[in-house]
Amino acid sequence: MTPRRRRAPRAAALASGVVIVLSGVVLTADYASARVRAGRDTARLEALQIDARNDPEAARLLEAEHDRITRAKLARNARTSVLSAVLLVASTMFIGAAKWQVAQGPRRPPPPPQLIKVRVAPRAAPPPVASSAAPTAVAPAPEIDLEFVDRLIAREGTHRESAIAILQAIQAHYRYLPDAALARVCELTEVTPAQIAGTSSFYARFRRSPVGEHVIRVCHGTACHVSGARQLTDELRRQLRIPDGADTDTGGHFTVDEVACVGCCSLAPVVMVDEHTTGRLTPDTVCTALHVVAQPAGGR
Repeated sequence: MTPRRRRAPRAAALASGVVIVLSGVVLTADYASARVRAGRDTARLEALQIDARNDPEAARLLEAEHDRITRAKLARNARTSVLSAVLLVASTMFIGAAKWQVAQGPRRPPPPPQLIKVRVAPRAAPPPVASSAAPTAVAPAPEIDLEFVDRLIAREGTHRESAIAILQAIQAHYRYLPDAALARVCELTEVTPAQIAGTSSFYARFRRSPVGEHVIRVCHGTACHVSGARQLTDELRRQLRIPDGADTDTGGHFTVDEVACVGCCSLAPVVMVDEHTTGRLTPDTVCTALHVVAQPAGGR
């Protein structure tokens, strides 16, 4: 093999790596800049809302400011979409160049059959420990019907390129990505645990924990944010006793999710419980929106 052909995968990996780094830097800088501007925009909108009560000119300025913020947000979303696509393509090129370079090197001998068997063998349960104390009852883990995963893999195939389609179908069926289902995917396909971890963490729509019976979406768009969406979210979490760092109550009844916009800015602040939308809420009245599906525990 000529030296030029040996250098080609290295050059492709280097170029795609530079694109990945630059895209990540631009995305990070754009995000940080948007967070700084969001604080200033919020303060200006609050001031204009106060002035608009008595000054028609301030009302016009408030409307113009809303339009400017919306345009800026749409422009940033467009930039983010383009840069995310560039980042995804560059990452694919980087992985392909790395595989290309590895394929040009000396091939390693395949592992012996015994080693393969040990790797895929299920872990044996530990032997019971004798104890004079009374056994402690442990709640069994919820069982997952894996027949769906088997049928899904038979339909989508076992190649690594089918990972996203498989994860999307598992998410739609179970409403999250169960560990047992992911383990079955790695067992029956070429998809690795590292690929699943990277894909599920890159796309925000994938969940690794069970979602509640009812999903509460609190709009945090500009209009709702200014009107007190953060106070609504905090009150819902407090009333439903959702632990810090989680988005679902311990009973698995409600999941509180912050969303960018639900398209009802005139009703700000807005909360959606499943498919039911309620607007013009306050921290004192936000829990009344839950009555469309269930009465919270404890008479809340």
